[in-house]
Amino acid sequence: MTDALARILVADDEPDLRALLQRYLSDQGYAVRTVEGAGPLDALLARERFDVLVLDVMMPGEDGLSICRRLRAQGETIPILMLTARGDPVDRIIGLEMGADDYLPKPFNPRELLARVQAMVRRQRMLGAHTGPLPAAGPGASVRFGAFELFLQERRLTRDGQEVALTSGEFALLQALAQQPRRPLGRDRLMALAYGPEHEATDRSIDVQIMRLRKLIEADPAQPRHIRTVWGVGYVFMPDGAAPAGGTA
Repeated sequence: MTDALARILVADDEPDLRALLQRYLSDQGYAVRTVEGAGPLDALLARERFDVLVLDVMMPGEDGLSICRRLRAQGETIPILMLTARGDPVDRIIGLEMGADDYLPKPFNPRELLARVQAMVRRQRMLGAHTGPLPAAGPGASVRFGAFELFLQERRLTRDGQEVALTSGEFALLQALAQQPRRPLGRDRLMALAYGPEHEATDRSIDVQIMRLRKLIEADPAQPRHIRTVWGVGYVFMPDGAAPAGGTA
Protein backbone atom coordinates (compact mmCIF):
# COMPACT_ATOMS: atom_id res chain seq x y z
CA MET A 1 0.00 0.00 0.00
CA THR A 2 1.39 3.40 -0.93
CA ASP A 3 1.15 6.66 0.96
CA ALA A 4 -1.90 8.52 -0.35
CA LEU A 5 -1.25 11.74 -2.23
CA ALA A 6 2.51 11.61 -1.68
CA ARG A 7 4.32 13.78 -4.21
CA ILE A 8 7.67 12.76 -5.69
CA LEU A 9 10.06 14.98 -7.66
CA VAL A 10 12.62 13.20 -9.86
CA ALA A 11 15.65 15.13 -11.14
CA ASP A 12 17.72 13.22 -13.71
CA ASP A 13 19.18 14.13 -17.08
CA GLU A 14 18.35 10.74 -18.67
CA PRO A 15 14.96 11.04 -20.45
CA ASP A 16 14.40 7.26 -20.52
CA LEU A 17 14.97 6.95 -16.78
CA ARG A 18 12.72 9.92 -16.02
CA ALA A 19 9.95 8.37 -18.12
CA LEU A 20 10.42 4.98 -16.46
CA LEU A 21 10.27 6.37 -12.94
CA GLN A 22 7.30 8.57 -13.74
CA ARG A 23 5.32 5.60 -15.08
CA TYR A 24 6.38 3.19 -12.35
CA LEU A 25 5.87 5.50 -9.37
CA SER A 26 2.60 6.83 -10.81
CA ASP A 27 1.35 3.25 -11.16
CA GLN A 28 2.11 2.82 -7.45
CA GLY A 29 -0.18 5.71 -6.56
CA TYR A 30 2.27 8.60 -6.29
CA ALA A 31 2.00 12.02 -7.90
CA VAL A 32 5.25 12.36 -9.84
CA ARG A 33 6.94 15.32 -11.51
CA THR A 34 10.25 15.05 -13.36
CA VAL A 35 12.90 17.59 -14.34
CA GLU A 36 16.20 17.32 -16.20
CA GLY A 37 18.33 19.73 -14.19
CA ALA A 38 18.80 22.39 -11.52
CA GLY A 39 16.86 25.23 -13.16
CA PRO A 40 13.52 23.42 -13.58
CA LEU A 41 14.03 21.75 -10.19
CA ASP A 42 14.39 25.11 -8.41
CA ALA A 43 11.36 26.48 -10.22
CA LEU A 44 9.17 23.56 -9.13
CA LEU A 45 10.37 23.61 -5.52
CA ALA A 46 9.61 27.33 -5.36
CA ARG A 47 5.94 26.84 -6.17
CA GLU A 48 5.06 23.26 -5.18
CA ARG A 49 5.59 21.02 -2.16
CA PHE A 50 6.98 17.51 -2.51
CA ASP A 51 7.45 14.63 -0.07
CA VAL A 52 10.66 13.21 -1.61
CA LEU A 53 13.28 14.42 -4.07
CA VAL A 54 14.99 11.70 -6.12
CA LEU A 55 18.21 13.39 -7.24
CA ASP A 56 20.81 12.07 -9.66
CA VAL A 57 24.43 12.82 -8.79
CA MET A 58 25.76 12.97 -12.36
CA MET A 59 23.96 15.75 -14.22
CA PRO A 60 25.36 18.38 -16.61
CA GLY A 61 25.63 21.90 -15.29
CA GLU A 62 25.05 21.89 -11.52
CA ASP A 63 25.43 18.30 -10.39
CA GLY A 64 23.34 16.53 -7.77
CA LEU A 65 25.87 16.92 -4.96
CA SER A 66 26.05 20.67 -5.48
CA ILE A 67 22.25 20.91 -5.67
CA CYS A 68 21.88 18.94 -2.44
CA ARG A 69 24.42 21.10 -0.61
CA ARG A 70 22.78 24.29 -1.87
CA LEU A 71 19.26 23.21 -0.92
CA ARG A 72 20.35 22.32 2.61
CA ALA A 73 22.21 25.61 2.96
CA GLN A 74 18.98 27.38 1.97
CA GLY A 75 17.10 25.55 4.73
CA GLU A 76 15.25 23.13 2.42
CA THR A 77 14.34 20.02 4.46
CA ILE A 78 12.76 17.81 1.78
CA PRO A 79 13.99 14.19 2.09
CA ILE A 80 16.56 13.53 -0.65
CA LEU A 81 17.30 10.13 -2.21
CA MET A 82 20.56 10.30 -4.17
CA LEU A 83 21.11 8.18 -7.27
CA THR A 84 24.84 7.44 -7.49
CA ALA A 85 26.63 6.13 -10.59
CA ARG A 86 28.23 2.70 -10.43
CA GLY A 87 27.61 2.45 -6.72
CA ASP A 88 30.64 4.67 -6.07
CA PRO A 89 31.11 4.68 -2.26
CA VAL A 90 32.77 8.09 -2.45
CA ASP A 91 29.64 9.59 -4.03
CA ARG A 92 27.52 7.95 -1.36
CA ILE A 93 29.50 9.33 1.54
CA ILE A 94 29.82 12.79 0.00
CA GLY A 95 26.08 12.79 -0.66
CA LEU A 96 25.35 12.06 2.99
CA GLU A 97 27.80 14.73 4.05
CA MET A 98 26.00 17.23 1.79
CA GLY A 99 22.66 16.41 3.44
CA ALA A 100 21.13 13.51 1.50
CA ASP A 101 18.91 11.17 3.51
CA ASP A 102 19.57 7.98 1.53
CA TYR A 103 21.30 6.76 -1.62
CA LEU A 104 20.78 4.14 -4.29
CA PRO A 105 23.46 3.03 -6.78
CA LYS A 106 22.73 2.79 -10.50
CA PRO A 107 21.65 0.54 -12.08
CA PHE A 108 18.85 -0.27 -9.64
CA ASN A 109 15.68 -2.30 -9.52
CA PRO A 110 12.65 0.06 -9.57
CA ARG A 111 11.13 -1.98 -6.73
CA GLU A 112 14.11 -1.12 -4.55
CA LEU A 113 13.71 2.56 -5.33
CA LEU A 114 10.02 2.25 -4.50
CA ALA A 115 10.86 0.71 -1.12
CA ARG A 116 13.28 3.55 -0.33
CA VAL A 117 10.71 6.17 -1.35
CA GLN A 118 7.99 4.51 0.72
CA ALA A 119 10.25 4.46 3.77
CA MET A 120 11.15 8.12 3.36
CA VAL A 121 7.53 9.19 2.94
CA ARG A 122 6.48 7.22 6.02
CA ARG A 123 9.33 8.71 8.05
CA GLN A 124 8.43 12.21 6.87
CA ARG A 125 4.74 11.84 7.69
CA MET A 126 4.73 9.65 10.77
CA LEU A 127 7.98 10.52 12.47
CA GLY A 128 7.89 9.25 16.02
CA ALA A 129 5.96 6.02 15.31
CA HIS A 130 8.88 3.68 16.06
CA THR A 131 8.88 -0.08 16.16
CA GLY A 132 11.48 -0.06 18.94
CA PRO A 133 10.64 0.54 22.61
CA LEU A 134 10.84 4.33 22.57
CA PRO A 135 8.51 6.12 24.97
CA ALA A 136 5.60 7.89 23.33
CA ALA A 137 5.85 11.65 23.17
CA GLY A 138 2.89 13.34 24.85
CA PRO A 139 1.55 16.79 23.97
CA GLY A 140 4.21 19.41 24.61
CA ALA A 141 6.91 16.83 25.37
CA SER A 142 10.38 18.21 24.81
CA VAL A 143 14.02 17.59 25.60
CA ARG A 144 16.28 20.48 26.60
CA PHE A 145 20.03 20.42 26.12
CA GLY A 146 22.28 23.44 26.16
CA ALA A 147 20.62 26.26 24.23
CA PHE A 148 18.41 23.78 22.38
CA GLU A 149 14.91 22.37 22.89
CA LEU A 150 13.70 19.37 20.89
CA PHE A 151 9.90 19.21 20.64
CA LEU A 152 9.16 15.53 20.14
CA GLN A 153 5.53 15.62 19.05
CA GLU A 154 5.84 18.77 16.93
CA ARG A 155 9.01 17.41 15.30
CA ARG A 156 11.03 20.61 15.57
CA LEU A 157 14.21 21.94 17.15
CA THR A 158 14.85 25.43 18.52
CA ARG A 159 17.98 27.20 19.66
CA ASP A 160 17.36 30.07 22.08
CA GLY A 161 13.78 30.01 20.83
CA GLN A 162 14.71 30.22 17.14
CA GLU A 163 13.80 27.42 14.74
CA VAL A 164 16.63 25.18 13.53
CA ALA A 165 16.00 23.51 10.16
CA LEU A 166 16.25 19.70 10.31
CA THR A 167 15.59 17.12 7.62
CA SER A 168 13.24 14.30 8.59
CA GLY A 169 16.24 11.95 8.78
CA GLU A 170 18.18 14.30 11.04
CA PHE A 171 15.19 14.72 13.33
CA ALA A 172 14.60 10.96 13.52
CA LEU A 173 18.22 10.35 14.52
CA LEU A 174 18.29 13.15 17.10
CA GLN A 175 14.96 11.98 18.52
CA ALA A 176 16.24 8.43 18.89
CA LEU A 177 19.28 9.68 20.78
CA ALA A 178 17.34 12.15 22.93
CA GLN A 179 14.79 9.55 24.03
CA GLN A 180 17.58 7.29 25.27
CA PRO A 181 19.66 9.78 27.29
CA ARG A 182 22.92 8.59 28.87
CA ARG A 183 22.42 5.13 27.36
CA PRO A 184 25.14 4.05 24.91
CA LEU A 185 23.60 2.84 21.65
CA GLY A 186 25.28 0.64 19.08
CA ARG A 187 25.02 1.78 15.50
CA ASP A 188 22.57 -0.97 14.49
CA ARG A 189 20.33 -0.25 17.48
CA LEU A 190 20.44 3.48 16.87
CA MET A 191 19.49 3.15 13.23
CA ALA A 192 16.67 0.73 14.05
CA LEU A 193 15.25 3.18 16.59
CA ALA A 194 15.56 6.11 14.21
CA TYR A 195 14.54 4.61 10.88
CA GLY A 196 13.07 1.17 11.56
CA PRO A 197 14.60 -2.33 11.54
CA GLU A 198 14.44 -2.62 7.74
CA HIS A 199 16.79 0.31 7.18
CA GLU A 200 20.18 -0.68 5.79
CA ALA A 201 23.20 1.49 6.45
CA THR A 202 26.93 1.04 6.77
CA ASP A 203 28.86 2.14 9.84
CA ARG A 204 30.44 4.88 7.75
CA SER A 205 27.10 6.31 6.62
CA ILE A 206 25.87 6.37 10.24
CA ASP A 207 29.01 8.20 11.30
CA VAL A 208 28.47 10.77 8.55
CA GLN A 209 24.92 11.44 9.73
CA ILE A 210 26.13 11.82 13.33
CA MET A 211 28.73 14.29 12.03
CA ARG A 212 25.93 16.29 10.37
CA LEU A 213 23.99 16.45 13.65
CA ARG A 214 27.07 17.54 15.57
CA LYS A 215 27.58 20.41 13.14
CA LEU A 216 24.06 21.56 13.94
CA ILE A 217 24.04 21.28 17.73
CA GLU A 218 27.60 21.30 19.02
CA ALA A 219 29.57 24.48 19.71
CA ASP A 220 32.67 22.55 18.65
CA PRO A 221 31.82 19.45 16.59
CA ALA A 222 35.38 18.18 17.08
CA GLN A 223 34.83 18.22 20.86
CA PRO A 224 31.16 17.24 21.20
CA ARG A 225 29.39 17.65 24.53
CA HIS A 226 25.97 16.18 23.71
CA ILE A 227 26.50 13.42 21.14
CA ARG A 228 29.51 11.48 22.41
CA THR A 229 31.31 8.58 20.79
CA VAL A 230 31.54 5.49 23.00
CA TRP A 231 34.55 3.56 21.76
CA GLY A 232 33.71 0.01 20.73
CA VAL A 233 29.96 0.63 21.16
CA GLY A 234 28.52 3.57 19.23
CA TYR A 235 27.09 6.84 20.54
CA VAL A 236 25.48 8.27 23.66
CA PHE A 237 23.38 11.42 24.14
CA MET A 238 24.26 13.57 27.15
CA PRO A 239 21.67 16.35 27.59
CA ASP A 240 23.69 18.07 30.32
CA GLY A 241 26.96 17.78 28.43
CA ALA A 242 28.63 15.82 31.23
CA ALA A 243 31.04 13.04 30.33
CA PRO A 244 29.54 9.57 30.88
CA ALA A 245 31.49 6.76 32.47
CA GLY A 246 33.76 4.87 30.06
CA GLY A 247 35.85 5.94 27.12
CA THR A 248 34.13 8.60 25.05
CA ALA A 249 34.89 11.43 22.69
